[in-house]
Amino acid sequence: MARPQTRAASGDRDHRPDHRVGVVMITRDRCREADLALRRLAALPERPHVVVVDNGSVDGTAEHVRTHHPDVTLLTPGENLGGYGRNLGVAELDTPYVAFCDDDTWYEPGALTTAADLLDRHADLAVVTARIMVEPGARLDPISEEMSRSPLRRPPGAPGHPLLSFLAGVSVVRRAAFLEAGGFSRRMWLGGEEELLGCDLASRGWQLSYVPDVVAHHQASVLRDPHRRRADGIRNTLWFTWLRRPVPSALRRSAQLLRSLPRDPVSLRGVLAALAGAPWVWRARQVVPAEVEAGYRLLDDMLTHSEARRYVS
Repeated sequence: MARPQTRAASGDRDHRPDHRVGVVMITRDRCREADLALRRLAALPERPHVVVVDNGSVDGTAEHVRTHHPDVTLLTPGENLGGYGRNLGVAELDTPYVAFCDDDTWYEPGALTTAADLLDRHADLAVVTARIMVEPGARLDPISEEMSRSPLRRPPGAPGHPLLSFLAGVSVVRRAAFLEAGGFSRRMWLGGEEELLGCDLASRGWQLSYVPDVVAHHQASVLRDPHRRRADGIRNTLWFTWLRRPVPSALRRSAQLLRSLPRDPVSLRGVLAALAGAPWVWRARQVVPAEVEAGYRLLDDMLTHSEARRYVS
């Protein structure tokens, strides 16, 4: 696995541009939120180059970005690609590191430089996931607290807390590792789409870390369909489980998940969608290495009892 060498930043890094990190933001039909997100990115001291992937908006988002943010690279694939749209943004950049940002998340000044410094220092590190402060109110997101309790073994000298997945809207990735692992799956669309990519990175020997010193904020958009997101999350969890876990573990994890779901039409829709994809999932199965599977077994109990990852909407 090739490990590219990158140039470390120097001097007063918190107050000068840092061209090691580009930003990819996906958006759809959230013109006002996309505009605010881009203004926040433009105000960062790192002054990152930003690529916006407009996932088929019909509310004038693309036109607004083109007119009011001329320094931004705008991609308009003409359809809603979900999380797969980030792949287009990564392909557009040539920076060694890429920060993913949704239109309802943003990074604190200096966070991108801190992440880039860590990626410079740790050649096997592929993903840095930020501490999430929920807005309004700057409350610690429960999922950040959960990531800080990761039961996974931390390699000697590795930063933060080891992970096997990450949160795309608040994570900085090593571009070479992202491309090596194939990026986001088009089939997964949105809703836990990071789990498969995180697994494939770990299976290739890359490290993923939650680093509380890197800080991001999230103010969840009200312009979303929480029922679809929940159904897709259920589907994607089941798909991932059968794509990568050995059969005994896949059976056990699937049973745990199904027992935890609300008994309602949304859950049923997610389960039926997962079953409909069973033929392609079985054809595409590639079971993880034993050491990665051992990590998932450590995480299974935490995921089953997680208050931060409940399937509700």
